Amino acid sequence: MSLTEICTNTNIPEASLWTVKEVGEWIENIGFPQYRNCFIENYIDGKKLISVNASTLPMMGITKFEHTQVIAKRIRELLSLEEPNNKRTIRLPPRDFLGMYLESKTNTGSELAKVSFPRLVFRTMDRIWQPPLGNEGIIFEYSHKKSFVK
Repeated sequence: MSLTEICTNTNIPEASLWTVKEVGEWIENIGFPQYRNCFIENYIDGKKLISVNASTLPMMGITKFEHTQVIAKRIRELLSLEEPNNKRTIRLPPRDFLGMYLESKTNTGSELAKVSFPRLVFRTMDRIWQPPLGNEGIIFEYSHKKSFVK
């Protein structure tokens, strides 16, 4: 897929720009009005919502296991994020561009604020899909007898 196709076919979720109030309304609308204050008191806006997952919800006061699972799933669906896989092998290509872009927006700073979705795709596309293969199978000489201390 070309850079143009990726950029035109990817919609940045509007929820990533929500205010704290809008996130509170959303959590209420999906059936968890009891947790509205948890999100408001923790200042969870759209940008911070990207980082909220089943591990962070208990720290916010949402401790019922079934609720954390459902809320985490709904957040991933809302933001079009992949389910995290901590055992993902490094041989696979990285996660999708949208996930990487949203993750970059959870951080602050003037340089990160300048990163647009097309710029992120452009800067990472070649590195992702064309990894360097020049050193495969090369055996480097190593001698344990050499001393580096004189």
